Amino acid sequence: MNSMKTLMLLSALTALFMGLGYMLGGAGGALIALVAAAAMNVFTFWNADKIVLRMHNAREMTKWDCPQFVGMIEQLSGRAGLPMPRVYLIDSPHPNAFATGRDPANAAVAATTGLLAILEREEIAAVMAHELGHIRNRDTLIMTMTATIAGAISMLANFGFFFHSGERGNPLAMIGAIFLAPFAAMILQLALSRSREYGADRAGAEICGNPRALASALAKLHKGTARVPSPIAERNPAVAALYIVPSRSGRDSLFSTHPDTANRIAALQQLAGEMGVRAPEPHRVRASVSPSRPRKTRTSALDPLRKRP
Repeated sequence: MNSMKTLMLLSALTALFMGLGYMLGGAGGALIALVAAAAMNVFTFWNADKIVLRMHNAREMTKWDCPQFVGMIEQLSGRAGLPMPRVYLIDSPHPNAFATGRDPANAAVAATTGLLAILEREEIAAVMAHELGHIRNRDTLIMTMTATIAGAISMLANFGFFFHSGERGNPLAMIGAIFLAPFAAMILQLALSRSREYGADRAGAEICGNPRALASALAKLHKGTARVPSPIAERNPAVAALYIVPSRSGRDSLFSTHPDTANRIAALQQLAGEMGVRAPEPHRVRASVSPSRPRKTRTSALDPLRKRP
């Protein structure tokens, strides 16, 4: 099913390229656009993951750099029956995570320091299990390629608009350039079915064994991403489709890339009941701490750059 969605998406984006090429240069322009689109599709198939990681200035982590975080993902990968993915850290206060790669053998997972700073260990494990769920469900190819190609189409549309804005002889090209980027975004949103997020939520909950931890993490990330937006997603909105929680999440709609976070949490709570996972008891340690004794700042190998307040 994902292979068919990928083929349909790439065909639609190629048609958009050809249409813009025809508007800008006639039949010759359409042919050039077709060749360019084919070359870009091949290039992004092999390199889209590298482009996305470079776009975020992600740094690859090893057990020497971040033993607990990398060890956690290694353990979760074993539970999921997946090869160990490459692990990346993004030095950004924006709390989020994503997975990328064309297949499980060439996959990578990334998390921001902002995410590691606001989540507890079990919540971090649940988030990374969600990303491994995307890899196991083979969502990462279409997620990565659509984010990269849609961003390239948006830039091409802007170029076409400014390049031809002063010509009166071809108003159709101007109209096409203006509406191409929103249409590409719509194609992206239609292609990235909301059901894949529910599927990754369920897979992640099964991998980590704690749906309530993932529900708690989603609630914190929903607030955190609203408070600290992603500058990368602001410049290239297509990238937000990769994140576990988009920078600007809203209610369910036909054109949204992610389901409403509240609905995802409700589905996880229901899954927790089915799995027999009880709600956590009230934290007794905090109640026993004397209010007159200041609490020490926590540091952890899960927070290698010491971003935790």
